[in-house]
Amino acid sequence: MKKLSELVFNNTYSALPKSFGTFIKPQPLDDPFLVSVNNRVSQMLELDPAQAHTQYFVDLFTGNDEHPAMAPLAMKYTGHQFGQYNPDLGDGRGLLMGEVLTSSGQKWDIHLKGSGLTPYSRQGDGRAVLRSSIREYLASAAMAGLGIKTTHALAVLSSNTPVFRETVERGATLIRVADSHLRFGHFEYFFYTQQYAELKLLADYLISHHFPEINRHNNETGQYREMFNHIVQLTAEMIADWQAVGFAHGVMNTDNMSVLGLTFDYGPYGFLDDYEPGYICNHSDYSGRYAFNQQPTIALWNLSALGYALTPLLEKQAIDQALQNYQPLLQKAYSKKMRHKLGLKATLEQDTALFAGLFDLLKSQAVDYTLFFRTLSSLPHAELLSASHHFQALFEDLAPLAAWLSLYSVRLEKESLDDADRLDLMRSTNPKFILRNYLAQQAIELAEKGDFSMIEQLLAILQHPFDEHPEFDAFAKRPPEWGKKLEISCSS
Repeated sequence: MKKLSELVFNNTYSALPKSFGTFIKPQPLDDPFLVSVNNRVSQMLELDPAQAHTQYFVDLFTGNDEHPAMAPLAMKYTGHQFGQYNPDLGDGRGLLMGEVLTSSGQKWDIHLKGSGLTPYSRQGDGRAVLRSSIREYLASAAMAGLGIKTTHALAVLSSNTPVFRETVERGATLIRVADSHLRFGHFEYFFYTQQYAELKLLADYLISHHFPEINRHNNETGQYREMFNHIVQLTAEMIADWQAVGFAHGVMNTDNMSVLGLTFDYGPYGFLDDYEPGYICNHSDYSGRYAFNQQPTIALWNLSALGYALTPLLEKQAIDQALQNYQPLLQKAYSKKMRHKLGLKATLEQDTALFAGLFDLLKSQAVDYTLFFRTLSSLPHAELLSASHHFQALFEDLAPLAAWLSLYSVRLEKESLDDADRLDLMRSTNPKFILRNYLAQQAIELAEKGDFSMIEQLLAILQHPFDEHPEFDAFAKRPPEWGKKLEISCSS
């Protein structure tokens, strides 16, 4: 483990032409202090976690000090927001501080969110608040714990700097760590401004640094075709992960879409409580464009927008073929994950009806999505026909459930997995803990009073969400009614 001063930087993105962004230093926060550090992320960087408790760490990531090897850069990109192209986007409150190179050759972006004004801040103040920083910090840990590709968060820092939102809040910064911060919107920027040489340079950069498996013997068009195919596949797999675990992103604008299939830019996200296919987690999404059940379609729309931006590099036929592959890739990945949630290995024709019946059942009685699958994960095959009483707290009418459990029991007879292996598979697929909005809100309210204990408790269970953690059983229960109705908007 290293000290901050010993980290090795290889700032490849900041070496690109000036059209890719603007160098600018973060603006200092007043009287900064550490809120929480994720030791797992620190270890990914080969950074001694104790460094987060030093004054230099706090000052460095709140704009009060500098690191000689960092080259803070506000990245320029554009994108489609709620379906409309917006040319005036970019890192308006964040900076790519540098790229850490580990001893194994892994490169990590270090990004500071809440760093102050940049040329792309538009009418904003460039700041982040403690509330939104904690939400992203916990969400990225939750997704990583679930095995879903995501950006990470090293630490949250706060301050006495006032930031004006609906009320006066504490200014904060979040240290985001990611394989890359390249978005669909980076490609859209160069396409819509007709900077085609830079568009090609960006594609070459992406292939060189993040898709080394692409066949270098191909001609350029072949490499770009493989690049787009990779992005389509990674996006399909990400969406399958979201839908299987019941995660709603809330703002699937193209500037919030990672070309590496990382869950990116956490704002008004939410995990399903009651199973509601049309769940809208973003209070600002008046039309329901980014509802839970719309995410697969929106991802394809976003990929189409990216494909259009790549037309100077790729022929239309190659773009169309890649887009046609999206639905089969998504369905294959989603089907596998959902079968594992039921402890199924084989793929049988009757499975479609089995799942359709289950989803209709969960929807009709507004059953808690996570608790249903977790409860099912504890029931031996021999007990299924008399297992309805295990679900009494989740269902108002147990008769339809008993009928479905009977069908499920018959289906299990066609599996080769023994019961113990089936239950192990289910318990490793169906989490006991998710980051419910009301839990995040309670942690935020305590933190705003200077108590960070619940953040640490949530971090501990979210990093191991499939384990029992009996001391934290309260965090696995159904939320109170008020907890299901929290209004989370883009400012969150």
